[in-house]
Amino acid sequence: MLPADTSPLFISVATTCAATVGTFVLGLLAAWVMYGLRSRPRMKSLKAWIDGILTLPLVLPPTVVGFFLLLVFGRRSPVGQLLESIGISIVFSWPATVIAATVVAFPLMYRTSLGALEQVNVRLLEAARTLGASEWRILRRVHLPLAGPGVLAGTVLSFARALGEFGATLMLAGNIPGRTQTLPIAIFSEAEGGNMRAAAVWVVVIVVLSLAIIRLLNHESLAGKLRQSRTGRSQPLQPARSQIDSVLPFSLNENPEPASLEMDLEKHLEQFTLHVRLKASGGALGLLGPSGAGKSMTLRLIAGVMKPDSGRIVLNGRTLFDSASAVNLPPARRRIALVFQDYALFPHMTVEENVAFGLHALSSQERMRRVHLQLERMRITELAGQYPDQISGGQRQRVAIARSMVIEPEALLLDEPFAALDPHLRRQMEERLRSDLAGYRGVVIFVTHDMEEAFRFCSELLVLNQGRVLAVGPRQQLFENPRSVAAAQLTGCKNITGARKIDALSIAVPGWECDLRLAAPHQGPVDHVGYRSHYFRFDQEDGDNVFPCWLIETSEAPHEMTLYLRLHRAPRAGDPHHLQADLPKDAWRALSAKPQPWKIRLDPARLLLLED
Repeated sequence: MLPADTSPLFISVATTCAATVGTFVLGLLAAWVMYGLRSRPRMKSLKAWIDGILTLPLVLPPTVVGFFLLLVFGRRSPVGQLLESIGISIVFSWPATVIAATVVAFPLMYRTSLGALEQVNVRLLEAARTLGASEWRILRRVHLPLAGPGVLAGTVLSFARALGEFGATLMLAGNIPGRTQTLPIAIFSEAEGGNMRAAAVWVVVIVVLSLAIIRLLNHESLAGKLRQSRTGRSQPLQPARSQIDSVLPFSLNENPEPASLEMDLEKHLEQFTLHVRLKASGGALGLLGPSGAGKSMTLRLIAGVMKPDSGRIVLNGRTLFDSASAVNLPPARRRIALVFQDYALFPHMTVEENVAFGLHALSSQERMRRVHLQLERMRITELAGQYPDQISGGQRQRVAIARSMVIEPEALLLDEPFAALDPHLRRQMEERLRSDLAGYRGVVIFVTHDMEEAFRFCSELLVLNQGRVLAVGPRQQLFENPRSVAAAQLTGCKNITGARKIDALSIAVPGWECDLRLAAPHQGPVDHVGYRSHYFRFDQEDGDNVFPCWLIETSEAPHEMTLYLRLHRAPRAGDPHHLQADLPKDAWRALSAKPQPWKIRLDPARLLLLED
């Protein structure tokens, strides 16, 4: 049974609710501001100091916090005197209990919310920016919903801390029954007066109240309602059949001219300086290079989610970035769609809502029409009401591409779109994507580290390594004449060794213990020679570049055999191979039936003369 004076209960409930609202607003706002400072390295020191000040009430004794509050709001302080002049007194009043509880509980809300915001995948925010969303819309529709569980946890912790606040409240608000006496102070007063029974009753009340609010805020049905409120409807809207009776072709307004992208950018990274100069128009341009070469960073610089240190980007005559004239259009205004390697679908939105995200400026009818036309084009209409974690990797890729294409971008950037797929599905999706983009007249830049994939998908290739462009040009030309060792390696050449010129028509190759004749006079320098493993021919008659060879070992693949060969003499134990040749299984069966040594020919027209 409650004591006769129940005012501590009502004062605590009112104080805690008011303080929780205050800490929610202030803590979330502070967390958002501090999150924004994380992308500014120059403010790292200032951020650390601000973070320390905001977190200080969490580690200081509550009485010390109360003392500081007295210094701020006391009647002799500047703030206190200003408030007194307009008839407001904070000390020893109910607002003092709210201020004390808010200050003490604030760090829990702030730190928890900041951690929740930082846990959200930054790719999702970057994807939202490239889809034309403002920062406020990104915060409201993407960032906060995904950080929701952490924000909810911070709210619960703040409520519990505000409900149990004692020391700071006692210092600033005092112990005035019926005005400032909260439950913790009432417990202290009753225990100090020897009334342990009344103190125990208030202890039970505060424990039950705390458990009840924690249970309520963590209830599964409430979490489900929160998710539904964030995602909107759970079932997709179904348009009339007349709205999807034809497929909307990809278009770039009404401009019949092919799209073009020119850029010359420099970005200082931790391990190297990225410097890329390219011009793309018509067809797909492939960025080919090993992991860590700067390919994905190049796409992010073009899309505007990262800022170059210097340079210029021009898309269809529009200057997107120019360090000389201080032009830097935000991603939302660039009309460039970026499909990330992990697809960056918003996990709290359905497939339909993901695709519609970039169309918020359109009427609901037009938005629905475009969304369902894209879903039909990508053959994923039946997935409209499902969430990303309910569909396969290939389906997620098609959703990501549909979300990008529905906004009719002037450029489409694909960051290794098939990397997460198994080989069979990868080839299948490659063919489908090539078909889907057949009518698209915008610029397409395709990032990959797979030479064969780049060769099949792209009409032009740019080879990038350690931030430097090693080669650029039509794919066949680049494949036949890579010119540099690194470019040859990245385009799949497996046989490369040092070489030196003898004269304009011949080179010495010490690594293969032979001299090679060239098909035509070569005037430039030669540091290395390369030969692609699929170009070897066996059992040739004697002639230029024909040598006896012996088999050292083989490696079997489903459709071909890789042979490791030594030239000129039979190998001894431990001898390394000179050449690596890839043969179809039928050719291997015929060759393996013949006695060794075999004769192998290095076609002079297929020799790759390379510079280091």
